[in-house]
Amino acid sequence: MKIEPRNVKIRDLVVGYEDNGEGGVTALTKRLDVRPPYQREFVYKDKQRNAVIETIINGFPLNVMYFAVREDGTEEVMDGQQRIISICQYVSGDFSHLDKSFSNLASDIQSKILDYELLVYHCEGTPSEKLEWFRVINIAGERLTDQELRNAVYHGPWLTDAKKWFSRTGGPAISEGDGYINGSPIRQEILEMALEWICARDALPRVETYMDLNRGKTNASELWNHFSQVINWAKTTFPVIRRELKSVKWGDLFLEFSDDVLDPDLLEARIKSLMVDEEVTSKSGIYNYVLDGKERHLSIRAFSDKSKTEAFERQKGICANPSYSGHDVNDVFPFEKMEADHITPWSQGGKSTSENCQMLCQECNRRKGSI
Repeated sequence: MKIEPRNVKIRDLVVGYEDNGEGGVTALTKRLDVRPPYQREFVYKDKQRNAVIETIINGFPLNVMYFAVREDGTEEVMDGQQRIISICQYVSGDFSHLDKSFSNLASDIQSKILDYELLVYHCEGTPSEKLEWFRVINIAGERLTDQELRNAVYHGPWLTDAKKWFSRTGGPAISEGDGYINGSPIRQEILEMALEWICARDALPRVETYMDLNRGKTNASELWNHFSQVINWAKTTFPVIRRELKSVKWGDLFLEFSDDVLDPDLLEARIKSLMVDEEVTSKSGIYNYVLDGKERHLSIRAFSDKSKTEAFERQKGICANPSYSGHDVNDVFPFEKMEADHITPWSQGGKSTSENCQMLCQECNRRKGSI
């Protein structure tokens, strides 16, 4: 890898600046590809964007940027996209800083900004060398997510099509999954979720495996169709919208229960009852529970230390039900070797109160839980 430092004035950078959305972003007389395939969308918030402009106005040094030189002599941004777009947006009048747009600044301040020099390292090397360097320099600022790094390695026509479905704010996936999914499309969280769902379906060990198998394809219709199938099943099975729906792992539930005959009305009646049950502390786990009946999803309210101490003293350290592990009925255990248990199970209406608390030795309590 050949790396050379150069200075680029902002007045030269902004010439040819154009943001075509999915079509890409260009600058530097259109010779600079600001958003190559492996780069994320623009994610800076107002505070970060303003900090870039404040740095430049004060003449402070801005972090070094990296451009990769292509075979045709054009360049692509390896690191610095967010700062470059912030600068170009400001000079183009897309936003104001301290209530003043660039066009409203005094001419000497405008010149000071335009003459500001960015320190850029120009890098030449093979595609694999450039991608490896891209990983190395991704250690500061807005770090890439795992899926954004995957996109850097597996970019191509398939990924471009997948991003049209899953990586747009207000795009098809967000519209289709409204109320049922959570995450940022531009940080590739929705795409990652869809990939995890289809990998589970196909019993593939890693997301990278599926992306590698499909990178040569021209469209991501299989991924979209599976995502739609999962979401439509979720909407049909659980039609009442609640915020807890966004925390449910729909891909897993679809694989396990989509072939079952389910009554949405009966499920909703159970869900409504569980939502108001103060013993249930994990409300999002209710959706798993009404399908598989496993109480661990609900995180039933724990007994207080006071209740456990009262039960321990009442029992004098003797396990309330030794039959689960078969130890002697008169064995005495220290407090730290015992665990609280519901006398009347929660599923039968028992509450986590002192009156309903008994202490079992750890072995009995765990064996009871596995029955």
